[in-house]
Amino acid sequence: MSAPAQASSTVGDRALYWNDVLLDAYVAVGGSPGPLARAGAMMHLAMYDAANASRCHSSGGFKPENCIGALYTPGISVKAGVAPNVDAALDHAAYNVLKSTFPALDFAPYLTAARTGEPVDATTTEGKSVGEKAAAAMIARRTNDGSQDTTPYTPSTEPGQWRPTGSGPAADPNWGKVKKFVDYGDYPWTHIKTTAADLRPQPPAGIATMPELLKSPAYTAQFKEVAELGAANSTTRTPEQTQIAWFWANDLNGTYKPPGQLFTHTRIVSTQRGLDEIANVQLFALVAGSMADAGISAWDQKYQTSIDLWRPESAVKLADTDGNPDTVQNGSWQPLSADAAGNHFSPPFPAYVSGHATFAGAWAESMKQFFGTDNITFTGTTEDPHAVGVSRTFTSFSAAATEDARSRVYLGVHYQWDGDLGVATGRKAAGQILNNLITKNPDNTPVYTSPYLTTVGKEWLIKPMGATSVGNYDGGTSASWYWCDEYGADNVYNQLIWSSYGCANGYDGLAHIYYTPR
Repeated sequence: MSAPAQASSTVGDRALYWNDVLLDAYVAVGGSPGPLARAGAMMHLAMYDAANASRCHSSGGFKPENCIGALYTPGISVKAGVAPNVDAALDHAAYNVLKSTFPALDFAPYLTAARTGEPVDATTTEGKSVGEKAAAAMIARRTNDGSQDTTPYTPSTEPGQWRPTGSGPAADPNWGKVKKFVDYGDYPWTHIKTTAADLRPQPPAGIATMPELLKSPAYTAQFKEVAELGAANSTTRTPEQTQIAWFWANDLNGTYKPPGQLFTHTRIVSTQRGLDEIANVQLFALVAGSMADAGISAWDQKYQTSIDLWRPESAVKLADTDGNPDTVQNGSWQPLSADAAGNHFSPPFPAYVSGHATFAGAWAESMKQFFGTDNITFTGTTEDPHAVGVSRTFTSFSAAATEDARSRVYLGVHYQWDGDLGVATGRKAAGQILNNLITKNPDNTPVYTSPYLTTVGKEWLIKPMGATSVGNYDGGTSASWYWCDEYGADNVYNQLIWSSYGCANGYDGLAHIYYTPR
């Protein structure tokens, strides 16, 4: 990684600046997309927390009407009487998380560039403290989340089951067991407990046993399509289909990988729509969290079910073993997918579902919900060495996700159901995030509003109630303690089920009672 050329005066929007640094790290480190997406979610969610805590205390004391939502990871205290500098908080939150997630890389030049020329006063000092606390809370929250599980995977030799194809051993076979970002764990505001298995789609063609699947007409049709369209020497794949295949690939080390391409498209749309820094902090946190959980869910389906589906490369070369008289074996078949030297390969993990498609589905749903519409036209770019200078224009986020999924058939590494069910799984992953996580106060963002997930704002009358050991107001000792979250807020303010609820806001260490006037 090379030091950035710009100094603080030209850094501008910190959400965009540090996302660029993140993508530099993706290029430098490489590897499969799940760990990269996890690092992105950790950084952007820590930045969200840092900005939120700073904004809540922008008047020198806690005022919920100044917040942009509820903290994702509590544990941030702010010195009384000081308004933390938001940019300082964002810089140090991002820097500390990146140091933790990419320990082999040196991010100090990026921090120096961001802070050069900035004043050193009480507000920037407190901003630094807030950012460091946000990063520390995030790092602690993700410690022992399952991401370090290196339990080996034993490939099967049974027809239909995945086996290595020469591109390496099974990559991240335990990633589907990683704790999802949407699940707050033991925090009592969580009213939707989730696991990766919650989002598992149906098995391919709805058939749960491999011998039946391989002999089905559905498998035959999907086999024939990818064998024809995805072959390296295909004569039926059109030039545009070939371009689409390469545009969305970005599988190679030295590129920003699938999550990086979608982050770049996020930035393109953000710039086009004129979002400010705080809106970008929220948008990128939403996209990052959704993609991280999408990756976990995709890898759960790939490895943690009874069907670890083989890649088309194996399917075609070993078609004489599948028990299906309608599939034709071709021992010399190769996918279009290739490295920079032209060597053809298939990614080293099972086919069903497509990781590309799952990331794309999560991204499209996040963007749609944030902007309030799917129908935004944008022109996307790529870093794949086979598509240098290529750009493609889409009339909606869904159209981009659909093309991303379809591209994997043209590349010869997936069947169409991998893409279709991958997009659906990604949309569900984003839906969980949208229902349980990121928010913004529409009073603070008059142009763009994301889903109304948390009500912490001017509508509430707030009465301090002392220390957070105060019990729950609704169900005695057996009931969970509600923090400032959508569930309690919605029950009180919108649905009028309760007249009030206790709320430990996580900012000033005190409990409050939030209620609506009658």
